Amino acid sequence: MVNLILGVTGSVASIKLPVLLQSLRAAADNIEIKIIATTHSFHFFDQLSIDANIYNDDDEWQAWKQKGDPVLHIELRKWADIMLIAPLDANTLAKIANGICDNLLTCLMRAWDLKRPVIFCPAMNTHMWKHPITSNHIAILKNFGYIEVEPIEKRLACGDTGIGAMADIEKIVAVVMDILSQLDTIR
Repeated sequence: MVNLILGVTGSVASIKLPVLLQSLRAAADNIEIKIIATTHSFHFFDQLSIDANIYNDDDEWQAWKQKGDPVLHIELRKWADIMLIAPLDANTLAKIANGICDNLLTCLMRAWDLKRPVIFCPAMNTHMWKHPITSNHIAILKNFGYIEVEPIEKRLACGDTGIGAMADIEKIVAVVMDILSQLDTIR
């Protein structure tokens, strides 16, 4: 069994979560998936329609009451074999690149075992994507050894046409399956 954490952030591409989850499960019958959703991601999908454990910032604080209690982001780090962040919005990209840990997802990423794969799928408006700081942040994540599934060009939710849309689900799943085939845990 492979344990995958799926991080979902505040991009409109979060509406694709149900399809992404279904596609990952269809592609690998030996996968267990837990979802970490940022507060802003909940604007784009219905939690009740998702058949998976979804963790958020409240869960982090409710799990810990006193010294010795489990710390959720550390427990998830121990559990996970692989991390997929799809979509990765500009805000969370900047936080991860700069080591900011102010929510469950960014705390997990700061504590992540760099020997374990991370796949990230940026999704943001074209102007945000083309801003020079974005390429700097992407370079930092790649320097950590994280794997980018590059955004695509299409008509965006705001009505603009340009690069910045999250890659197609099929492409994301193909990259995940390729990485999973290389993990010791599925041999």
